Amino acid sequence: MNRKAGVLAGIALAAAGGVLLAPALGIVSLSDLKTVPVLWEIRVPRTLLAFLAGAGLSLAGMTFQAMFRNPLVEPFTLGVSGGAAFGATAAIRLGWTFSVLGVSSISLAAFVGALASLILVYALAMARKSFSPALLLLAGVAMSFFFWSLILFTQYMSNFSESFRILRWMMGGVETVGFNAVLDVLPFVLSGSAIILCYSRELNMLAAGEDLASSRGVSVGPVRALLFTASTLMVGGVVAVCGPIGFVGMICPHICRLLIGTEHRFLAPATLLFGGLFLVACDTLARLIIAPAELPVGVLTALLGGPFFIALLLRRPVGGSSFT
Repeated sequence: MNRKAGVLAGIALAAAGGVLLAPALGIVSLSDLKTVPVLWEIRVPRTLLAFLAGAGLSLAGMTFQAMFRNPLVEPFTLGVSGGAAFGATAAIRLGWTFSVLGVSSISLAAFVGALASLILVYALAMARKSFSPALLLLAGVAMSFFFWSLILFTQYMSNFSESFRILRWMMGGVETVGFNAVLDVLPFVLSGSAIILCYSRELNMLAAGEDLASSRGVSVGPVRALLFTASTLMVGGVVAVCGPIGFVGMICPHICRLLIGTEHRFLAPATLLFGGLFLVACDTLARLIIAPAELPVGVLTALLGGPFFIALLLRRPVGGSSFT
């Protein structure tokens, strides 16, 4: 336990250092007084948004992997990101430009899409009168394919300008000016993280198997529904603002398991902090790698995630789902 606490403290210090250092890095030197607005209006909000997005996606990925006992599960494979992406795509295609309480129509539509994905997955499970992890996973994959097909159809039916906006949004990014985007994402990440952290014991039981969880007094159905809903809404809030940033929810939980083990009392906060640090680092690299141009951070995480996914497949036996 002392070692795990030490590792967690190290991750926390690294995350704090990364958040403090990232705004100082860029092609424009902060030694010039003219760059003060660049620091407080662009770089600091962008760093905070990247941290929140990475933390939310990583923690949701860890939760999904524990509930479904599948190391390859993440928000993308469960249809959550697909539903949110289709909502944003539809808003762009329809030309919606309104906002509600400062939240853009694209973000609102993306969040509604994530909710629709959640409702459809559970509707399929109710139709089969089964809420087994395997059925929910298959329903999520089916929804993912369905929504991405709708996205392709919508993009094909769009004009050049709309098609380009859709394509750029689909790449994912944390570009922002001011703190509005940070404040939009913050409630979802805080509330979702609080629920997941409070249910770390139940996650341990679910990761070990439903029968064991039931024998230890866990109300499997309600707990799984609560965790699934909290994770979905957290991902929906992130994707609504940042677009679909892939593989973060798969890469970070696995790295944290190697660092700190599978006990969710330590794994959950470690994943939250490491996920935030990971996306901050990726976004900083994306800003510098082809400077003065910028690479969308979603492209970089996809480039990193592909080889990681293959390595994970080669490392684990086919059909293996153990987290021990």
